[in-house]
Amino acid sequence: MAEPISGMLSLGVERLALIGKHAQTLMQGYLQGEIDPDAFSESARRKLIDARVLYHPEDSFGLKLRQPVTQLIAALVTDEARRQIHADVAEKLETIRVRVESYREARRRGDYVKADLQLQVIHETVYDLTGQFEEAIHSLWHRLNSNFGFVSSLSDKIRENGRAQEQIKRLLDGISLLNFDEMIELAEGNPVLRKVLVTRLQNHLDRHLASLLEVQKRLVELMGRFREQQARGLLVSQMASFLRQHPSFVVGDYAYRSQVPNLVNCAAPISVTAAVALDRRADSPEVVGLVHQLYRELALKTAKSTASANDEVLTTTDSAPEVEARQQQLKADAEQYFLAVLENKAGDSAIDYLLAQELEWSPEVWLFQILAEFAGLPQQQQRMFVLERSEYEEQWFNQVRVIDDVTLRLGRS
Repeated sequence: MAEPISGMLSLGVERLALIGKHAQTLMQGYLQGEIDPDAFSESARRKLIDARVLYHPEDSFGLKLRQPVTQLIAALVTDEARRQIHADVAEKLETIRVRVESYREARRRGDYVKADLQLQVIHETVYDLTGQFEEAIHSLWHRLNSNFGFVSSLSDKIRENGRAQEQIKRLLDGISLLNFDEMIELAEGNPVLRKVLVTRLQNHLDRHLASLLEVQKRLVELMGRFREQQARGLLVSQMASFLRQHPSFVVGDYAYRSQVPNLVNCAAPISVTAAVALDRRADSPEVVGLVHQLYRELALKTAKSTASANDEVLTTTDSAPEVEARQQQLKADAEQYFLAVLENKAGDSAIDYLLAQELEWSPEVWLFQILAEFAGLPQQQQRMFVLERSEYEEQWFNQVRVIDDVTLRLGRS
């Protein structure tokens, strides 16, 4: 076990040292897109090709950097134009499932060394998965704050906006593949796995979703700001074109015009105030007349208000006996219903009695009065009757029940 690790360590150190030794030439090739073969010696060129750092296309004279090396440099120098973000969530999830199964199997066999190794791979996979989302969101923010804002036409702005929205959609589709019910099942009560697969992953994804929401808000804000700037730029360019066509044009004084263009007439209106000039004796008779007229109008309004209030009081006083008489009649009709129940010794519906006697009361008022009369009876008399309510539920979500009829009958003595 130690020999393969030692061999891999020495090989990795050798190839990283090889890259560091030729770092300047490799960086120039990254910027120029091609490296002159004569920039290396024969042995160095052969070592870089064997180490999969460079390759020699058949249709090209120069050497080129391999894609993993190009992506590594782009990530290190934050070159968003050439960096590619691949958030292959499905592959990572499959790796997590396989590693978790291997971890469980190793623990069942008691092979804790292999179990620790599998747990380390699970940690790295989860970190790599969340890191890819973070890199993609960082790349999107860099695009919004750099080349996204420097476009010359609306079509370019819409195209950039579409690219950003498409990248957001891909990220959201990748996040939607993460099913935390499955992660909880994979953890299976193991606190270490639950912390890695559920708690840590959930915290990272919450931050990523919040960042994507802010990105979308930023996109909408930049689009609106660009339209505003474009409108102002169009106005200035058209004005400049007009002035080139009419060199002798002189802007007039709009303050002396009767019709001012809306573009120029942007000043807020002035509130005109007036006051009585008491120092002008010639205007005194007119001022006195205006003051007396104001007092007369105020007295007239006060008299009308008092008269209307008195009329309302009189109307209320006149209608009071009539209202009291109707209440007494309603009470008497309800008592007759109770007497009818006593005489018939059978249950009578209050609504049926109302219709049979052709009384003028509305069903709602009639039922309220019957219930009030029953509640006002002494307890000894209430025990003589049995009051049954006919109810129905008005709406299933508010649990309100409406009484549409009551039946009064004699109880058992």
